[in-house]
Amino acid sequence: MADRTLTDQDVPGPRRDYVGYGRRLPRVRWPHDARVALSLVLNYEEGSEASFPAGDGYSEGGMAELAWSLPKEVRDLAAESIYEYGSRAGVWRLARIFEAAKIPVTVYASAVALERNREVAAWIREAGHEACAHGWRWEQTWRFTRQEEKARILAAVDSITATVGQRPRGWASRYCPSVHTRELLHEVGGFIYDSDAFNDDLPYYTQVKGQPWLVIPYSVVHNDARFVIPQGHSDAEGFLTLAKRGLDLLWDEGATHPKMMSVGLHARTIGQPGRASALQDFIAYAQARGKVWFARRIDIAEWWQTHAHEFPRD
Repeated sequence: MADRTLTDQDVPGPRRDYVGYGRRLPRVRWPHDARVALSLVLNYEEGSEASFPAGDGYSEGGMAELAWSLPKEVRDLAAESIYEYGSRAGVWRLARIFEAAKIPVTVYASAVALERNREVAAWIREAGHEACAHGWRWEQTWRFTRQEEKARILAAVDSITATVGQRPRGWASRYCPSVHTRELLHEVGGFIYDSDAFNDDLPYYTQVKGQPWLVIPYSVVHNDARFVIPQGHSDAEGFLTLAKRGLDLLWDEGATHPKMMSVGLHARTIGQPGRASALQDFIAYAQARGKVWFARRIDIAEWWQTHAHEFPRD
């Protein structure tokens, strides 16, 4: 084995990049000379998850509050009710927090979820937030054929355009894209970025069909999903501490090499009052820190497209 060299095989989908920016980080200049571009992302999925009423023949078991699930053939009314908390109460608590802080956010919007609660779509439009396409439904993209996935991308675009009044220009899959997703986004057209990556603290370009393609990385670490997974937060203080520590280090690094920070939120999760207060505290902390640019992901993408060629690397 010592004499063998392991190389990646040529397989469908994007090529892996283990190097990225390496030791020569770009000296990014954000608006207002911010040290950190802070992107708050509200995942809005309630009503688009798997359920018996939607004809799926099973109930969604993931990303809920329960440590167990009913047999697959049984309709899980408890899980349905937990999801409904997000669309009935949680989303509006978060809307009030964002409004009070006067900050813009990106909403990872599952199209069917907005169809089933058009008040949320109206809020996104009226508040000037960004609707980033999060699938036609909150579904497992990697299970589809290429043509099935393309049809769902087109359906998501049409639906969100109709409910929000503006075409989505960003895309974020449920957890994991398929090997075809980026090519299909390029093929469909109208998208300028995706967030189907967790591999950097800065935006970057990759290649799709020989053309530069912008990736705005996301985070499953600074994410309220950790309230409902086994290796996650036991209480709101854990979320707040991790988010503050993450911002602190990126802010320090930003004295010479500004960075980006994503914080993932879910209406049914951090919309619960005992957790929402931690989000309030984090937003206030970041605002008091100064030199933090609260930005929608589309704002970051457009800034990067316009200015990335100006950033020296050292």
